[in-house]
Amino acid sequence: MAKLTYKDAGVDVEGANRLVRSIASLARKTARPGLMGGVGGFGGLFDLSRIRGRRPVLVSSTDGVGTKLRVAFMADRHDTVGIDLVAMCVNDVLTQAAEPLFFLDYFATGRLEAATLKSVVAGVAEGCRLAGCALLGGETAEMPSFYRDGEYDLAGFCVGIVEKDRIPDPRAVRAGDVIIGLPSSGLHSNGYSLARKVLLETAGLKLKSRVAELGHSLADELLRPTVIYAGVIRALTKRHRIKGIAHITGGGIVENLPRVLPTGLRAWIKRGSWPTPPIFDLIAQLGGVTRAEMDRTFNNGVGMALVVGADAAGGVERALRRRREPYAVIGEIRKGRRGVSFTS
Repeated sequence: MAKLTYKDAGVDVEGANRLVRSIASLARKTARPGLMGGVGGFGGLFDLSRIRGRRPVLVSSTDGVGTKLRVAFMADRHDTVGIDLVAMCVNDVLTQAAEPLFFLDYFATGRLEAATLKSVVAGVAEGCRLAGCALLGGETAEMPSFYRDGEYDLAGFCVGIVEKDRIPDPRAVRAGDVIIGLPSSGLHSNGYSLARKVLLETAGLKLKSRVAELGHSLADELLRPTVIYAGVIRALTKRHRIKGIAHITGGGIVENLPRVLPTGLRAWIKRGSWPTPPIFDLIAQLGGVTRAEMDRTFNNGVGMALVVGADAAGGVERALRRRREPYAVIGEIRKGRRGVSFTS
């Protein structure tokens, strides 16, 4: 009888260990104060005593990239989805005005492919660099027969820290407060099931083909990484009182902005007050997608929405201009049932 090994069953432990060691240098480049030991132990260590604070509160978030991965598989391009993974977690942590401290990732596949894993992890490391947090560790799982060849899944986990009295409080929001939108780079990592249905199936577009309305290939557009707002949010919350910060992800402004509003107040959003990336008009036109469906599926060009007191809005705008950060005043808060209404 043949003596079978784990490698015969599809799991190359030695190969996986060599591959993980080869990418450890990417994590080391994300080191920041508080990091202890780095990648390699059973648990990552972070020394909070290195972080100054009187009433520190930890903030955490976990997320994935969703069916945007399907586009990466089809295009065989894996260098941006790691940035998306970090962004989806970090941007959630930022809504509490927190400073991202560290990040962990999970990569699972049927058969480890060195080039693909290195490309994905390089993106994760770049995302951590942009966010100012350490890539503290992660897990790589080889699961033969569970995933199809060439496919994988990603998940991530981020922890940040904030002084308790700096956490945005929806109870402070008042009628007359201003809503400032920070632009998205495009779809970010949401609505890809509908986007793929419209663009690839219904319209029959090809990923490698240049799309006139976009000015580049469809793959370039769909794999454009999610914006990480750590720098601008850190700068604003350090000097200005931001009452609410909403990360505009799946559900769009319609579902995400009310999460930072108290009962009895409603957000009124003025259409046309910010530039909309052409990918959204393309999806709406080619798929016959209604405005209401677009509103509750995509970010439509707004990646973050800030609620600021009318007396503080001028200072926030000046700070954004000094940083040369694009922004738009997209609406205001009024009395009414909690939710979102749009005006022309």
